[in-house]
Amino acid sequence: MSGSSGDKEAKKLAYFLPNTFTALNMGCGFFSIVLSWKGDFYYACMLLLLGAIFDSVDGRIARLTGTQSTFGEQFDSISDVISFGIAPALLVYNRFFVDLDKLGIMISFVYCLCGALRLARFNANIDKISSTYFQGLPIPASALALVGYVLLTIEFPVVKNWTPVAVVYVLSYGVLMITNIPFYSFKQSDWVEKHKKLFLAIIFVLLILVFAYVQIMMALIMATYVICSLIYFFRHKNEMDNIFQWQNDEE
Repeated sequence: MSGSSGDKEAKKLAYFLPNTFTALNMGCGFFSIVLSWKGDFYYACMLLLLGAIFDSVDGRIARLTGTQSTFGEQFDSISDVISFGIAPALLVYNRFFVDLDKLGIMISFVYCLCGALRLARFNANIDKISSTYFQGLPIPASALALVGYVLLTIEFPVVKNWTPVAVVYVLSYGVLMITNIPFYSFKQSDWVEKHKKLFLAIIFVLLILVFAYVQIMMALIMATYVICSLIYFFRHKNEMDNIFQWQNDEE
């Protein structure tokens, strides 16, 4: 009996663990909102970076422990709306768009709306989506791009005054989330499998650079990922046009 009871407790803990990291991600998003309203933009950005780490961990733990569930998927999406939709939208509003009045509110809302649509589409197609490519830019990546831009303006304050650039930047990353442009996921990648040591070395170097120069590296890394993905897509457009063709199968 004690063995059976111990197994049940272990199973409960296994289900509890990934949801704990999801809750931590949500908490990072919530406290980031509070800090951005207070004008503490650096730590608001750091919390969203920490939230992204928690977000990357919860799914991996669920897969490793075999505890994936519909509840976990929905909880993760709600958390992502807060941490990578609402929080970065308010972050850029408080940093760049307060003086734009209603226009600033609408710009931030458009980003938030695009993020919610991106997550809703992902949930609707979760059983069909290829693990090789994301359909549109993932919302955590888009949020980190906004975080990177805010950090860049902390390092170089003059950039903060380039409001038109901020408007285009925020709207562009919002729109990228709801496009059908494929973004490489690095999951089940043949190149990664063949060059594991090199890939790990690259990740290690990037982590060191981010740790040392976070206020520059975040925007640079996200811009490099997006630009390379767009170049690859447009160079291979004919081959990739039908990559999400399954969307039309039910019509």
